[in-house]
Amino acid sequence: MYRTHTCGELRLSDAGKTVTLSGWVQRTRDLGGMTFVDLRDRYGITQLAFNPGSETQQALVAQARTLGREYVVQTVGVVKERESKNRNIPTGDVEIVVQELNILNGAKLPPFTIEEETDGGDELRMKYRYLDLRRPNVRSNFELRHRMAMEVRNYLSQQHFLEVETPVLIKSTPEGARDFVVPSRMSQGEFYALPQSPQTFKQLLMVAGFDRYFQIVKCFRDEDLRADRQPEFTQIDCEMAFVEREDVLNTFEGMAKHLFKSILGKEFNEPFQRMEYDDAMRLYGSDKPDLRFGMPFIELTGTAQGKGFKVFDEAELVVGINAEGCAGWSRKQTDALIDFVKRPQIGSSGIVFVRWTEEGLKSTVDKFYAAEDLQLWAAAAGMQKGDLLCILAGEQHKARKQLNELRLHLGDLLKLRDPNVFKPLWVLNFPLLEQDEATGRWHAMHHPFTSPIPEHAHLLESDPGAVKANAYDLVINGTEIGGGSIRIHDRSMQEAMFRVLGFTDEDARYKFGFLMDAFEYGAPPHGGAAFGFDRWVSLFGGRSDIREFIAFPKNNAGRDTMIDAPSRLDADQLSELGISLIG
Repeated sequence: MYRTHTCGELRLSDAGKTVTLSGWVQRTRDLGGMTFVDLRDRYGITQLAFNPGSETQQALVAQARTLGREYVVQTVGVVKERESKNRNIPTGDVEIVVQELNILNGAKLPPFTIEEETDGGDELRMKYRYLDLRRPNVRSNFELRHRMAMEVRNYLSQQHFLEVETPVLIKSTPEGARDFVVPSRMSQGEFYALPQSPQTFKQLLMVAGFDRYFQIVKCFRDEDLRADRQPEFTQIDCEMAFVEREDVLNTFEGMAKHLFKSILGKEFNEPFQRMEYDDAMRLYGSDKPDLRFGMPFIELTGTAQGKGFKVFDEAELVVGINAEGCAGWSRKQTDALIDFVKRPQIGSSGIVFVRWTEEGLKSTVDKFYAAEDLQLWAAAAGMQKGDLLCILAGEQHKARKQLNELRLHLGDLLKLRDPNVFKPLWVLNFPLLEQDEATGRWHAMHHPFTSPIPEHAHLLESDPGAVKANAYDLVINGTEIGGGSIRIHDRSMQEAMFRVLGFTDEDARYKFGFLMDAFEYGAPPHGGAAFGFDRWVSLFGGRSDIREFIAFPKNNAGRDTMIDAPSRLDADQLSELGISLIG
């Protein structure tokens, strides 16, 4: 037996016991006479004590002094109350007086310190991720992830959902992002795709009468990466038969409330706020607004134009936000805001400021606007003395997007985005379709299986841009946690949707014939949702980077630097697959 107890288990009540522990050497301290070793495993740290009071102990002390960081050792000893207690760890009242020490494996000096605060940068930590995962604060991320997965399964099981696995090797279908493809050795020249989601399979399970399905499933999308996006990620994927939108929202609002209560101890006794997509875009310039703070948009186009200020006169939209209490900001601070919005990824030409100081309203465009004009803006914005109005102008969509970035930036600067405050929001009634300006072609805003809201179904082919989707997103603190829709469940509607999307009958049958055929065998009304499990865990963990909650993530270039993937195939492998590389 390598151990009788873990390194986080022993307490004063165990004093006098002879125990066996195994783990990694966290650190050693040689105090001349006494030598101490901190032994660590997944469960905690226990101090080992070596006292050279006898010939046997002298040999053990000499052996202990050879130990390096991360050596794997086994020790046998007696639990004793510590003279100098460590109140920072649960085992800090005791130590082990070592009687036997066995080195199970040596270790090279780690490339970074394996402590809660490490000196390793991101790339170094990812290259040696198996070492990074030994850090207690990193490991706690996965304890959180495990607990959340268990609670999801418990809740959905109690709601009569069945966990069903769906295939990983599937047919390539257009669902918004590029597929990862897998060549077939047995059918050379043909390819599987890795699923972007189990969308069609969960709909087929509803046709099969499973009624309520879920799985915590890996999905794959070949798209540009960022802090909350990885090429492979995990979804809580769900579908329900014989439901309307309200049934779905109530079920998964219940799941969210269950997670908040069971994991964070936070209770939501009121229904989650709901907001129309159009209102979210008008008031916040985003379909995932962060509602932990105010600063809704104020449209000023009508009162700002016609005064000779070219920037406003030529703009499609003039829009602002009121930063309360910021009128006293220095020129350096407001210049920093201008520099922020001028960054290439935001692309604004600048900001017009209006301050309400002790002297009254003052703006950076006073030469064009009278005091009465500024009063109109202040009234529209609900300004008070001490406030700062920030105004952008330009093409409508771009100006709203730019102001959204400024709003979030101000929220950070003013410390209004408290990670311990949660503001859940359902965003409803998205456009069903969006049009490519260059080609004029329509694309599904969510996916091609989303149904229109019932009152818009008749407009699908005659006026597709006017159709609202029977879809919904769950947004928490400015992060889209997940979403879904009521699905199309009859063949004629699905065929109409494919026509609007520009599919020929042959294309539609080749890609989705199996689904349309299934709809002819008694498909029930159904709908569902999928939630980004990695995002949800990172939100509960108080972090924005989902990589900290994925055991072996990819970097922003899509590479696994630990195993050096992706990598080249040798000539024999390529030949076996019938693949030749160009260049």
